[in-house]
Formats: sequence, C-alpha cells, structure tokens
Amino acid sequence: MRIATWNVNSVRQRMDSLVAWLTERQPDIVCLQEIKCVDDAFPREPLEALGYNVAVHGQKGFNGVALLSKLPFDEVAPGLIGDDSDMQARFLEALVSTPEGVVRVVSLYLPNGNGGPDKYSYKLKWMDRLIAFSRERLKLEEPFVLAGDYNVIPTPADARHPDKWVNDALFLPPTRERFRTLLNLGFTDATRASSDANDLYTFWDYQAGSWQKNDGIRIDHLLLSPQAADRLASSGIDKHVRAWDKPSDHVPVWIDLAVEGR
Repeated sequence: MRIATWNVNSVRQRMDSLVAWLTERQPDIVCLQEIKCVDDAFPREPLEALGYNVAVHGQKGFNGVALLSKLPFDEVAPGLIGDDSDMQARFLEALVSTPEGVVRVVSLYLPNGNGGPDKYSYKLKWMDRLIAFSRERLKLEEPFVLAGDYNVIPTPADARHPDKWVNDALFLPPTRERFRTLLNLGFTDATRASSDANDLYTFWDYQAGSWQKNDGIRIDHLLLSPQAADRLASSGIDKHVRAWDKPSDHVPVWIDLAVEGR
C-alpha cells in the first residue's frame, strides 16, 4: 500500500499537476493540505475518475485538508479533539479497510506559528492536542499513519541553512521539543527511517530563488505507529514535482507499506 502526503497550496490551481502526479506515482491513499476551498467547491470529478474516494474538510480561502483513497472509507472524522472552539480546518482522520486489515490515516496541516505571540501560542496548543490525540490512538495498536504539513523542521539536518531559521516558529526549541514528544510516543519518522541524507527537503519558498539554490527545508512528514513501521518497505520525496509548471512550494512525500509477513 502506498500512502502519500502533499500540501498542494490550492487544489483548484494545482489540479493538473495533482492529476499528473497521481497518474505517475499511483498512491493508494493521499493526504492533501492547504486545499483552500470549501467542501462543495472541491474538484472531485477528476479524482473520482482516477478511482479515488474523496473526503474533504475545507475552509474558504485558506487551510483545508482532504483524503483520497482507492479503497472505501469506513469512517471519516474532521477536526482535532481538545478545543471545540477551534474552527480552522486542519485535521481529517479516516479508517480504511484493506485485505490485510484496517489502516488509520490522518491528514493534518499544523499551524505555521509565525506572526506574533498569539499565533505561536495557537501552534503549541495545537501540538499539545495532537500529542493527546495520538497517545489515545496508539492504544488501539493498529497501523496508523499521521501525515501532513507539520510546519516543523525537526533538526538542523532538515534545513539547507539552519542558521536562517533559528528565530522562526518552525524551528524554535518549543516546536522541536513537542515534535520529539510526539515521536517519543512510539512513532517512526518514515523519511528518516529510510535515509539519513542531509538534503531531504520537501519545501522551497517561492522567494529569493530558493528552489534554484536548493535552499529547502523538510517540514512534511509521515509518522508511523509501530504496527505501520513494521511494514515500512520504502519511502520517497518527489522533488521533481517542484520543477513543474505553476508548482506548489511543497512536494509530495510517500511511503510503501508491505503486506504483513512479506
């Protein structure tokens, strides 16, 4: 089973690239972030034509997450527990039955946190809620993939120029501490489990020639429960997509989970 995540930075603007990438990579489940549209405006038809079931938790103009699956959804739940007043569309959970059993997948778009103390406080509180949610889900002892744009640079090795990010909310010590707390619940960072290379980036800013200079950062992650990590066969970052026409500033990241016992 191939599971992927991609912050498309407006699904309607990126539909041609999304369809081209889906046709090329052939993922079974896809987590999308920053779709930037309400549920009814999500362009389902081209994706359903490729054989995908579509679940959407959208928001007008910004945020918004979606899940695509070639297998039917057993359950779909929008919104992260812990704050009923939080109306931002950043979290979508689904349970999918496969021939090998159920797989639980979350598409998440973690807050950026820059722009002032209130925004950074929201980011940290959101991460605390994510940790609490994940702690409970791990008790189910099932294959569980927590995928998306975390807006977290976990270590200096995850940035071309880490010194440029020392005062950024993506790299501040409290941000990285909470990410480590999440990992320490029992998750495996799929990309790092597959490679310790220093140039595994998933985001290049549109400004200052970042793409041309390969001035990237790794902020899109797939975290795997022990039951999913045991089945991790391979992972990859489709860096070439960043060079396509009218690209997102993020690129897709994917994993392959093997059939149990093979």
